[in-house]
Amino acid sequence: MPNIKSAKKALLKSRERYLRNRSTKSAIKTYTRRVKELVEKGETEASVASLRRAISLIDKAVKRGILHKNTGNRKKSRLMIALNKRLAQQSESSAQS
Repeated sequence: MPNIKSAKKALLKSRERYLRNRSTKSAIKTYTRRVKELVEKGETEASVASLRRAISLIDKAVKRGILHKNTGNRKKSRLMIALNKRLAQQSESSAQS
C-alpha cells in the first residue's frame, strides 16, 4: 500500500478505471457473443439489433480509450462479416426455393 497521499489517490483512481474498463469489455463480449449466437440461429432482425448495440458499445469504448481504435474496427468488421455471410446464405436459399 502506498504511503504518499498522491500515490494513494492514484491507486484508488486506477482501481476505479480498472473496474469501469472491465465492465465495458465484458458488455462488449456479451453483445458480441449474442450477435454470433443469433446469426447462427438465423434470427436476422434480432442479430441486427444486437449488432447495433455491440457497435455502439465498441465505439464508446474506443472513444474513452478502453479499446484501441484498430481493435474496435477489427471487432466491428468481424461481426459485420459474420452477419453478411449469414444474410448472403439466406438470400441464396430463398432465391433457390
